[in-house]
Amino acid sequence: MLINMKEMQLQKFEQLAEKIMAEPEKYCIFDSVSDFYKASWLNDFPKATIWSATGLDNGADEFYAKIEYKDRYISISSEGTLRVSYGIRK
Repeated sequence: MLINMKEMQLQKFEQLAEKIMAEPEKYCIFDSVSDFYKASWLNDFPKATIWSATGLDNGADEFYAKIEYKDRYISISSEGTLRVSYGIRK
């Protein structure tokens, strides 16, 4: 049996994306950008995953984050309403 590590890592990212989208309040409520970067669940993503976040500092109410692995991504935004989306770049 041949194991495709790339496919396994993509599946891992997709599974975590599904968990986050199913329960965004569990994963995506932060008081500061620093809280986002300290979230332990970020370490569950494949090793080459990158993430960035902005907002909430200096009295801002908005929060934006993007988590990316290869051509897959999760976008998180909170502008009064929490929104989480998953996509594949073309």
